[in-house]
Amino acid sequence: MKVNVKQECVLTVDDVKEKELFKIDKARMGRQRKRVVTGDSAPPLLRKDDKPPAFHRKEKKKKMDIGKIFINISIGLCVVSLIWFFYALYMRSSLAKRVVTLHPSPRVLDANSSSARVSPDRFWGSYRPQVYFGMKTRSPRSIVTGMMWMSQVSDMDMNLRHTCEQGDRLQGYGWLMHDGLTFGVQEIRENNFTLTTEFVKRVGGDHGGDWTWRVTAKQHSSAPKAPVISLMFYAAADTQGSLEAHMEEKKRLASITGVSEELGNFKITFRKPVTGDLTSPKYASYNYLQTRAPGLEKLTDIVKHSLNHRFVFSPPSGERRHYIGVDTYTPPYHPNQQKNPPDTRKEADFVVHQVTVQMPFQMEVLLESASFRGRHDQLAGPVMTQELEKRKAEFDAKFEKTFGLERKGYSRAYVKFAKAAISNMLGGMGYFYGQSVVQSVYNEYPLLYPEGALFTAVPSRSFFPRGFLWDEGFHQLLLSKWDPQVTREAVSHWLDLMNVEGWIPREQILGDEAHSKVPAEFVVQRNENANPPTLFLALEGLIERLDPDGAESQPTLAFLRRLFPRLKTWFEWYNTTQSGPLPNSYRWRGRDKDSSVFLNPKTLTSGLDDYPRASHPSAQERHVDLRCWMALSSGIMARIAKLLGEPHRDYEFTHQLLMDNNLLNELHWSEQLGAFSDYGNHTQDVSLQQEKVYTPPGQHRQQFPVTRLVRSVRKAPKLQYVNALGYVSLFPFLLHVLQPDSPKMGPILRDMKDPNKLWTPYGLRSLSKADPLYMKRNTEHDAPYWRGAVWININYLAVRALHHYSNAQGPYQEQAAALYEELRTNIISNVYRQYTETGYIWEQYNDSSGRGQGSHPFTGWSALTLLMMAEQY
Repeated sequence: MKVNVKQECVLTVDDVKEKELFKIDKARMGRQRKRVVTGDSAPPLLRKDDKPPAFHRKEKKKKMDIGKIFINISIGLCVVSLIWFFYALYMRSSLAKRVVTLHPSPRVLDANSSSARVSPDRFWGSYRPQVYFGMKTRSPRSIVTGMMWMSQVSDMDMNLRHTCEQGDRLQGYGWLMHDGLTFGVQEIRENNFTLTTEFVKRVGGDHGGDWTWRVTAKQHSSAPKAPVISLMFYAAADTQGSLEAHMEEKKRLASITGVSEELGNFKITFRKPVTGDLTSPKYASYNYLQTRAPGLEKLTDIVKHSLNHRFVFSPPSGERRHYIGVDTYTPPYHPNQQKNPPDTRKEADFVVHQVTVQMPFQMEVLLESASFRGRHDQLAGPVMTQELEKRKAEFDAKFEKTFGLERKGYSRAYVKFAKAAISNMLGGMGYFYGQSVVQSVYNEYPLLYPEGALFTAVPSRSFFPRGFLWDEGFHQLLLSKWDPQVTREAVSHWLDLMNVEGWIPREQILGDEAHSKVPAEFVVQRNENANPPTLFLALEGLIERLDPDGAESQPTLAFLRRLFPRLKTWFEWYNTTQSGPLPNSYRWRGRDKDSSVFLNPKTLTSGLDDYPRASHPSAQERHVDLRCWMALSSGIMARIAKLLGEPHRDYEFTHQLLMDNNLLNELHWSEQLGAFSDYGNHTQDVSLQQEKVYTPPGQHRQQFPVTRLVRSVRKAPKLQYVNALGYVSLFPFLLHVLQPDSPKMGPILRDMKDPNKLWTPYGLRSLSKADPLYMKRNTEHDAPYWRGAVWININYLAVRALHHYSNAQGPYQEQAAALYEELRTNIISNVYRQYTETGYIWEQYNDSSGRGQGSHPFTGWSALTLLMMAEQY
């Protein structure tokens, strides 16, 4: 017990001591409690030599861990943000570059495929469709040659002709015969005289051989007296090569010698003019100009600014008179010259030979290559005549063998017209080189596309002397019948311009000469914008004439093999970028966005420009014509893939879906219209009205901008069928998507034959006469274009379709056959009649009178009249 008591006493004393120490500590901490204690109680204050309790250490460590986690998370987020930022920059930069990155597959054409060594017979040609008469080589920086002329009516009238201009108001001009290879004969009719320009090529040597021009001038019987004119023959280097003038008799330029990388050494000789019967020399006055030009588009201006009327034309027997001739060139001064950036382009040699002579006369110009070995005679005089007659006979024989118009009973006049149609298309082939200006949604500013070459036909030498993607498919329908090699090369050039995405700029504005003819708003090409893939029509024509085992088919098979990788990408690009809001539907991108100005915003990408679509563009649109183009394309892709032993099931499956008439009807058949139609956000209650401008009281109206016509919408749009009857409504029929026994065939044929809708004595009009937008202007400055006029390319497809359905078993076979004969006859008769009356084949024809209108000459797709005459589809 004592022990226990003693222990108790000891414990009690210890407890007392502990309590006293606790009080001291508590008193010491009293002042700090407010700062330290945040809860109801706090742990005892520890001395320096005491260890903190375990629970306190754990809590402190936990707080440190949470802080580290937050810091680590923040650092991680910053790193991820930086990575994402730089990745986004990289991706945007990468996506921005894609628009100017060419397709990675091997080019269809080898780099030197157009060179003189590989293709000597096609090296030189009339590949400058934008000038009345000129030649160049198929090389990027070719020496170019050409002719200008001027009537010496008075010493103050400078009516210089050079580039094809509708404003020149010639009675007519165009190629009468041209084989696309060795020769051409062209007629240019002025008011008082006619110039006949002819050329013949002779292949030899390493640089394309020789050629000779002959120009014959004859006055019209109605001319009061023999006109005096000046012919100006020129040669110009395009940044490379040099030219040297050689004079004789002081003033007369006898020849030009030159050298360039692709031509080597060459000589151009100007022979003196002779009388029309070639028997005696003709008096002439001569001038020449030798200067430097910064670009080929400046040649006309340079000549104009070098003209002087101080020269005298004094024939031995005749009146002396002043005439205008080239003299010293002095660049014109412009008041804003110092503000404009200087032209930094490299200047090149430019030499002009002017001969002033009274009609009638004839003269020749010869180019001879120094590498031509074994030349037995000059291609001039009687030798030239003999060669020319030989080529004409060969042309006539090939034309009849190819098209058989004489066998069909056509008159000589009709055959001459048909020869002019294909000759103008062949003579309108151009070789262009340069860079397109392009832009994607990832580019703030337009970019320059990689340099490239394009060998292509052009729609119009005067108004559209450049390449257009959807036009070219129609062009090659005709040219593939004449010369499949031309088609293979042209299609290859187009596909070689494809970028990595599968996009091809739809309008090719290559080189300074081409740029000079295009308004600025049409120069930039955007990579979301398509054009109808009409090149598939040309490919279809090639493969239908294939015999896989025949020797003649081997070039086409080799061409298709090289083409196929790009063709696959092209087709896929359409299938993805132009897809519609519903499965198996399609929508043209690139419609005009400013709906306040346009009566109906244009769809330039469709090729049908102002044809009525949904009044308010939206992503909900479905375009029936594009769907039909994709049905055609998928079928041809399947055929080509199968022919080459490539996978073809996916193309066949797509083709079957797009050819499904039930699905087509669900997406595009309008019961209200009784025809196929686009679908979108649409109202018909729109009109153009004068813009209302508020004039404050006391202010004069003249102080404010001139009012303009703007669109007035009287009823809100809604999602519905557009119900515009016209060319777009016919596409399931035009491209053979409709089954021959489809019940929709009856209404289509009935609408086509109805004169109050589509039928005219001159062809099918583009928009029904009953449509609210028929012949309506789209803006105050924008006349109707595809709103009633007769267009030959769509009429060709209509005649072709009628021919197809007239040979297919079905309830409408006889009706299609009768309509085929009538429509075909109407189109041929009117195009021929307008050609004989006006001297031109036209862009379009008036649906009320049949008169040609628009661009002229338009020997692009309007030349398809020849295929209708030959009944070759």
